[in-house]
Amino acid sequence: MTCDAHEAAVARLREAYAALPPGAPVRLAKRTTNLFRFREPAGPAASAGLDASAFGHVLRVSPDTRTAWVGGMTTYEDLCDVTLRHGLMPLVVPQLKTITIGGAVTGLGIESTSLRNGMPHESVREMEILTGDGRVVAATDDNEHADLFRGFPNSYATLGYLLSLTIELEPVQPFVHIRHFPFGTPAACMDAVGQIAAEGSFRGHRADFVDGTAFSPEELYLTVGAFSDVAPWCSDYCGQHVYYASVGREKEDFLTVRDYLWRWDTDWFWCSRVFGVQRPLVRRLWPRRYRRSDVYRKLVALDQRYRLTATLHERRQRPPREAVIQDVEIPARRGAEFLRFFAANVGMSPVWMCPLRLRSQRSWPLWPLPPGEVYVNFGFWGTVPLPPGTSEGYHNRLVEDEVARLDGHKSLYSTSFYTEAEFARRYNGEAYAGLKRAYDGGGRLLSLYDKCVRGR
Repeated sequence: MTCDAHEAAVARLREAYAALPPGAPVRLAKRTTNLFRFREPAGPAASAGLDASAFGHVLRVSPDTRTAWVGGMTTYEDLCDVTLRHGLMPLVVPQLKTITIGGAVTGLGIESTSLRNGMPHESVREMEILTGDGRVVAATDDNEHADLFRGFPNSYATLGYLLSLTIELEPVQPFVHIRHFPFGTPAACMDAVGQIAAEGSFRGHRADFVDGTAFSPEELYLTVGAFSDVAPWCSDYCGQHVYYASVGREKEDFLTVRDYLWRWDTDWFWCSRVFGVQRPLVRRLWPRRYRRSDVYRKLVALDQRYRLTATLHERRQRPPREAVIQDVEIPARRGAEFLRFFAANVGMSPVWMCPLRLRSQRSWPLWPLPPGEVYVNFGFWGTVPLPPGTSEGYHNRLVEDEVARLDGHKSLYSTSFYTEAEFARRYNGEAYAGLKRAYDGGGRLLSLYDKCVRGR
């Protein structure tokens, strides 16, 4: 897409937004989503959503400056397909192909470069935003919209919509050499995270990438990856082999850079197992092009809509199950406490572990992590049976309370139960209210609390 075509698309979207009748719900028409707040499909009288398809393209890659100008609806799969041809990649590439760059900035993203490079919004140089009050503004860290630039991450499109971004890129090598290091206790694993954060390597292996998998409190692994120009072999986890199953089996491995970036997407981490895709016979019959996270998420949405699994459990007189789908950030110094709590009170496994820290001293008001402190993102996605006498939300509330006790933060893409006052305290409600007045004074868009907790 040319610059002129982009400007024309911006003008059309702005006109379409202005034409919406007062009080009509505002949303973007999107092909995919990675949110886990399921809603009933819109009725025939509802708006079809603003057409944002023109903003799903890479507009320009500049190898000399290592930057890219990208439409806000561009998926990381499409973005990386373009940047890798130039020997470059975004500083942080979230682990699922259909996460959009706008979604990773406004809703936060993370991956195995996050200990080194922070989060996706930290490598953004400029944001072009359609604000809630209908303006189109270019926000940077040092212009008149710097408050919006810093406050946009974790606003979940309640202040406006990202039309385009200019982001930093970094050079890559053709392969990633990974090593899986085992640990017998959560404390030993968290100590190793601290060592990697301090030294940038572990047992002589450079830590360009680091994440981990906890199968139990007695079996944990950190996977440390280093860029490499050579590879004695390359594994393929898009075919018959399942990536997470290799973590406890292989001591080291080699992947192409592209396959490394999408190593988790093929089986939606480990969540594809509920569809039988990890069984050898089913896997051979399941077309390769449908082994990807967005396909599995659509299947889950259908199951939720028609209550297929819930009805089956009811007929078999099994206890109801609660979906516990969360990502939480816990200070690494308290990560072992969280893992022990989770094993004792929720019991789901595996659990994904991804260390992170802010890249610089810059503050991000709606995601108030202290600069310099190392955190670990714990991701867990599945269902667990409800104990007798409890109701939906039991486990999620337990997690929410423990995250608060450990001075952690919880991502807002899934269910939350905070009171409005507690939510404002945890996510800087005062700063958010100021941004809302400045950029959506008429309340055209939902508030952050309404969208992420009330689920409107």
